[in-house]
Amino acid sequence: MVRFDSGRICLDLLATGTYESEQLGGSSQLVQWLLGVGLLPRDAPPGAVGGDWTVRFLELRCCIEQLMRSELGACPDGAPDALDRVNALAAAPPPGVRAVRGAEGGLVRALDRAPECAALLAAVARDALDLLTDPAARALLRQCEGDGCRLLYLDTSRGRRRRWCSSEVCGNRERVARHRRRVAAL
Repeated sequence: MVRFDSGRICLDLLATGTYESEQLGGSSQLVQWLLGVGLLPRDAPPGAVGGDWTVRFLELRCCIEQLMRSELGACPDGAPDALDRVNALAAAPPPGVRAVRGAEGGLVRALDRAPECAALLAAVARDALDLLTDPAARALLRQCEGDGCRLLYLDTSRGRRRRWCSSEVCGNRERVARHRRRVAAL
């Protein structure tokens, strides 16, 4: 599974649907994403994710994307239905966590009971609301300038001049295209 570190869990969820193929095509892919962003502990029981969870996360992803694009000026109506849905999901209690001793003796994070979809959705929805209601964090929200790339990220670079989601992918494509244009102009 492709993983993108945008700086926020809610933006990482958006990145699961911007590549050529759907990154959350089933519950096993959702489990991998939840593990990757740290919402599920490594010792989560197999089969902890229910069959309808993927659909619910895809719905949340759609709502968050509408809100983020609205903040970037791409959706002038402000996405009121999406905001209502994200607010409703964020109202659920988050997953309970506790610290336990890991295999090597250090403290590790664990859920206090089996994961519940509503609690995990609430964690992602709250992250989106925290981002959207924090003026300093919201000011760092950017869309990649790469051709055809729709990824969103937080620009935490020193000069706040980051242009691409990834210098290795979109940045490299832009540099190669610029080089080809220079060579063709000679």
